[in-house]
Amino acid sequence: MRTDGAAVVASPRPTGFLRSFAHRRSGDVQLLPDEGELPSLEAATGWLNSEPLTTESLQGQVVLVNFWTYTCINWIRTVPYLRAWDSKYGDHGLTVIGVHTPEFEFERNTDNVISAAHSLDVPYPIALDNGYEIWDAFDNHFWPATYIADGQGRLRYHHFGEGEYAMTEMVIQQLLTAGGGEGIDPDLVSVDASGLALAADWHHLRSPETYLGAARLSGLVSPDRTQPGAPHIYTTPTGLGSNQWALSGTWTIWQHAATSNEPHGRIIFRFFARDLNLVMGPTDPNTPVTFRVLLDGEPPRRHHGLDVDEHGAGIVTEQRLYQLIRQSGSVEDRLFEIEFADPGVEAYSFTFG
Repeated sequence: MRTDGAAVVASPRPTGFLRSFAHRRSGDVQLLPDEGELPSLEAATGWLNSEPLTTESLQGQVVLVNFWTYTCINWIRTVPYLRAWDSKYGDHGLTVIGVHTPEFEFERNTDNVISAAHSLDVPYPIALDNGYEIWDAFDNHFWPATYIADGQGRLRYHHFGEGEYAMTEMVIQQLLTAGGGEGIDPDLVSVDASGLALAADWHHLRSPETYLGAARLSGLVSPDRTQPGAPHIYTTPTGLGSNQWALSGTWTIWQHAATSNEPHGRIIFRFFARDLNLVMGPTDPNTPVTFRVLLDGEPPRRHHGLDVDEHGAGIVTEQRLYQLIRQSGSVEDRLFEIEFADPGVEAYSFTFG
């Protein structure tokens, strides 16, 4: 996703280009442009999985810097490749560094990042960038974003968004070989992603990332006038068009989230995608919020996501991305509904896959 909320999905390189690059990848590094000096990482507000790393300590290493934020589904789907490259090339001179730059306020909480890194199995060093200083040093605008520097500390490649995995890995191999790396298996990694990390069904993905907070609000069609920052009773229209959503019950729409103020608050969304995810969390971390999901007015059954059962029951226990629907079989236009039995949930954004 970009900082303006739009997902970035790279188009695949023409097959002929990849063949040409693959043929030359172990030779002429001039095929790659010099994009400037690797920016400093010293502005990190903390480090996980590592002692602080500096440009000096990284001299001689091929360095892959990946910007992420833990609720970003676009980044989550890249993790299997980052993990595989770290494992395969770590002993050949590659250092993978994840720079965690938060999108939402709760992602600044170090304990939340630690929990996410553990649950998503992120083994490589993580620089915490709560002040956006590393982000600004790279002049970055995207989650995820990947930058690769050679052993002399010069940036030689970048890619924004998902995809281009073969191209990225061939750049890694070329720079490692040019730096004297030996015994590198030229075969590209193969990943077996599942769960949240399963690649999106791009062919059937017709719903965009949608924010519920006033700062980037779009698609809301509740017939009542939106009143940011104040509790308001919202009602649901008789019908929703494609990618429209509505609130029902008493909600407060803040800058970055919509908060339910009374029991039985509902969100309804008409979508077209295999997966429907919702970034949300309890307003009180010590008070979980139970919910029920319906699909076209019925329990989701075999279409339930990872965080609900076949009856649509689930519970919000922490601030993270929850997978609520994964359509099984054919992907169709569906009406999604979530009802919170208790007040006190913050809903940030819908994402799809």
